[in-house]
Amino acid sequence: MTQLSVNRPAPYKAGPKRRWLNIPSAWVTPLGVIGALIAAFWVVVAFTAPLWVPYDPLAQTLPRLQPPGIDTLMGTDALGRDVFSRLMTGASVTIPLALLLVVMSMLVGTLVGAIAGYFGKWVDEVLMRITDLVMAFPTVILAMVVAASLGPSLFNAVIAAFVVSWPQYARMTRSIVLGLRTQNYVMAGRLLGFSPFKTLRVDIAPNVVGPILVLASLDVGTAILLLSGLSFLGLGAQPPTPEWGSMISAAMENFDAWWLGVFPGLAILTVVMAFNFVGDSLRDIFDPTSQMSRVGASA
Repeated sequence: MTQLSVNRPAPYKAGPKRRWLNIPSAWVTPLGVIGALIAAFWVVVAFTAPLWVPYDPLAQTLPRLQPPGIDTLMGTDALGRDVFSRLMTGASVTIPLALLLVVMSMLVGTLVGAIAGYFGKWVDEVLMRITDLVMAFPTVILAMVVAASLGPSLFNAVIAAFVVSWPQYARMTRSIVLGLRTQNYVMAGRLLGFSPFKTLRVDIAPNVVGPILVLASLDVGTAILLLSGLSFLGLGAQPPTPEWGSMISAAMENFDAWWLGVFPGLAILTVVMAFNFVGDSLRDIFDPTSQMSRVGASA
């Protein structure tokens, strides 16, 4: 007696879990999440601190050099000012200026590099020699010279930091444009009658945005360090402006009062580390090779 063969359905296998939010894997790494949260916290503090700090950051009404306690969470300085209020208010000075500096450097440097890389010839030579001239000097020393020449002020410190910050964007953009201008789709745009600036805007710019955003996110920490360093040397923010670098400089006169320099230093440390973590995550998102290596390692 023959047995009838019955085609049984294959056992059910659960498919991959559906993700409610399409978040790139680089953003769910511990460092990426921590960096994004800390950076968001400081940005919110920078734009809201003057509304909720407990004391006037310029008022000299508290006991002098009072250690951290219930009334003054981070103590007071030598003039009787609340360190916590000055620290939070200082974020509204340092962080927006650092973001403004990065945006200015990114726009100018990207424009210079794109023009130099696309047009080439004498345009490239002139623009890149100017860029090389700026990059030939140590960054901090050149910024100090420019700030000292213009005069000690926070505005002049931003100008000095801008002078030394834009060349790196120009160099990176130029190298990317040099590799893209001979691609087939760029050449096709030229044959269709695209003007040079339309080609840069339509065909080349989308491929430049990713690397430039990564560099900009990493550069926020460098901008904060540079501005704080100029203020520490007396070339940036002037008293009584609550700025992190100037607060550390004032703490040098009272080594026994440890809280005067520790808390501003920790603020600078956390902001710089946060934006560096964000920059690393952005690099993993925009760099296909890093994504492939990440997938291979997980497999």
